[in-house]
Amino acid sequence: MSEAIATPFDVRLMNITASVLFLVFGVLALGALAGWVGNHALFAIRAITVQGDVSHNNAVTLRANVLPRLGGSFFTLDLAQARESFQAVPWIRQAVVRREFPNRLKVILQEHQAVAYWGAEGDSRLLNSFGEVFEANTGEVEHELLPRLVGPTGQEPEVLAMYRALQPLFGDLDMAVDQLELTGRGSWVARLDTGAEVELGRGTQPEVLARTNRFLRTLTQVTARYNRRPDAVESADLRHPDGYALRLRGVSTVVGSEPKK
Repeated sequence: MSEAIATPFDVRLMNITASVLFLVFGVLALGALAGWVGNHALFAIRAITVQGDVSHNNAVTLRANVLPRLGGSFFTLDLAQARESFQAVPWIRQAVVRREFPNRLKVILQEHQAVAYWGAEGDSRLLNSFGEVFEANTGEVEHELLPRLVGPTGQEPEVLAMYRALQPLFGDLDMAVDQLELTGRGSWVARLDTGAEVELGRGTQPEVLARTNRFLRTLTQVTARYNRRPDAVESADLRHPDGYALRLRGVSTVVGSEPKK
């Protein structure tokens, strides 16, 4: 019976050393190849395809403004950073950025849809359809007669939702809510396109809408008693438990009981 001859230690050591060297060489070679590919002019980002909402930004302007700020090639480009670069452009709410081999980017954009001004009179901030505040050139707003919404920071979606619920109610009487404010004490105040100021009071949306409906259902009848139309209202206070206080141009009357303290 023959016995296996043990490999001398120095031979095994040389084999291990050779394997390690080959491995290191392979890693270095792959790294060098990756660096060469990553920096090769063939893979430098040269074009951007823009899709989606571009009402306030055109593809040519976006390429000119964003492309110089994009670092890296097709393989090394940081997509998250590229997305932030696009979203830093005015009117851009969201950007989805994808690579297109070998040297292109495909960008799908969603623009802010301005539905209101946000903040006190003179504040140029805008509110989008998601209840998010953003800043842009107000001269580019498509609809000049946007309402103004006011409220505490963080309450933007709530104020927008209340406006959307109230506007159709006043619209039935050919009036529009020009401004809606949620005060720091939680009370709602509406200012109409007729110049009237309506104190809506506190409470949940259903409670505020119930008071508003009660007011608007009887408004035409009340104003008719004084030979006035609903657009003659100067102010109204709905914070009464069983009625409302109303002031008309040239006439003053109170309907219902005293307001809640």
